[in-house]
Amino acid sequence: MASGLAGRVVLITGASSGIGEALAREVARRGGRVVLSARREGRLEALAREIRAGGGEALTVRCDVTRDGDVERAVAAAREAFDRLDVAVANAGFGVAGRVEALSIDDFRRQFETNVFGVLRTVKAALPELRRSRGGVAIMGSASGYLAVPGMSAYTMSKFAVRALAETLRGELHDDGVAVTHVAPGFIESEIRRIDNAGALREGAREPLPRWLIMPAKTAARQILDAIVARRAEVIVTGHAKLGVALARHAPDLVGAVATRLSRKARGKGP
Repeated sequence: MASGLAGRVVLITGASSGIGEALAREVARRGGRVVLSARREGRLEALAREIRAGGGEALTVRCDVTRDGDVERAVAAAREAFDRLDVAVANAGFGVAGRVEALSIDDFRRQFETNVFGVLRTVKAALPELRRSRGGVAIMGSASGYLAVPGMSAYTMSKFAVRALAETLRGELHDDGVAVTHVAPGFIESEIRRIDNAGALREGAREPLPRWLIMPAKTAARQILDAIVARRAEVIVTGHAKLGVALARHAPDLVGAVATRLSRKARGKGP
């Protein structure tokens, strides 16, 4: 891909905010044609207008990845408008927080329906077109796909699951010429930390993390697209994510001890 993505068609789920929105702008900046999909049509249309005003090509398709058939409609729209699909970015997701004993089975089910089955729906819908183009699929995981964090069981489980999916697909699709890139971000500028356990944005809620710890979405998007273009197996985004993943891989006992201490402090049981 000489200039990165010139002329190529990229489908992004969860494109109405955060990493997905930043990825869409970066695809357009690199000359790619972008298919924007998410539930919030107003935001998608505003983003598409911005991209078109800058000379780019953008198509919007309302899409809920928890509903059978929605991602297939987005893929069909991409094929009808652009006659191809080169990259699918399975980005849509949110986080359910809470201790295992405090969460209901429905909380876990809701988390998996978006973060796991939504990714799976995206992959399965896009695969026929990606095989034709010998393109790539990017699966949005997380550093939490390596690190089990107390109080985030549902989210962490979902990200471990999509990492396993990416690793499985990589072997299955190798002979088809389809690249699979697992994306493992740390803390990125987005709305995810202001979304409740039902998946709704808490308007007016404040960002709970210090600003210095959060990478701008634009910076993350550049790193992610560099990895997709290079057909890399994985990209870990942010320094703290790289450190956390390295510790999880090479010092699991240390990570476990820290997690236990954090859990005890959260419950008021001291060090």
